Amino acid sequence: MLDPFYLECGDLLVHPFRPEDFEVYDEWVSAVFDLFSDNEMLLFIPEKRIANKAEAETWLKLTLLNFHSGQNYVYFITDRENSKLLGVIDILTPAKVRQFYQLQQYPHFVEFYLRKQSTGQSIMTTLLPMLIGQLRKQGINTLAAVANRNNIAAKKVLRKSGFKIREAFDHNQDLYEINAA
Repeated sequence: MLDPFYLECGDLLVHPFRPEDFEVYDEWVSAVFDLFSDNEMLLFIPEKRIANKAEAETWLKLTLLNFHSGQNYVYFITDRENSKLLGVIDILTPAKVRQFYQLQQYPHFVEFYLRKQSTGQSIMTTLLPMLIGQLRKQGINTLAAVANRNNIAAKKVLRKSGFKIREAFDHNQDLYEINAA
């Protein structure tokens, strides 16, 4: 299991769901719904759509359970001043990846999602190398990600962070990988 970590960068905080977040749980449900129902954010990943607040609450509950059972680790990107949710980073364990994909090797995977209003600000270009550093400290040296070939921003973020295309993932996406050892 990964040890929880926190990242701070300028006005941004990256953190797991914290005890104090339970005090504003309904606001978190709304924020998750807003993020995963944003058509522009979902342009290349429509399968991630959350249709209503009940689904958002289920997603949030599963996120908490999965984090504490070591299946995948969701970190929230928030604004330090107002705690507004700007995005999500999901770190999937090899066991979790194996549930969804058939690959020759099963490294940890990273997925990231940003609100449309937060794109173009180099948020992930800044945070992803920090995340890789944290994972490296915990012995995770190989990390993979999947990006739609038409998602130029995601491909740029991955390349700037040191990821290289390993192979075609499917007819729309490529599998990227970084070995941070």
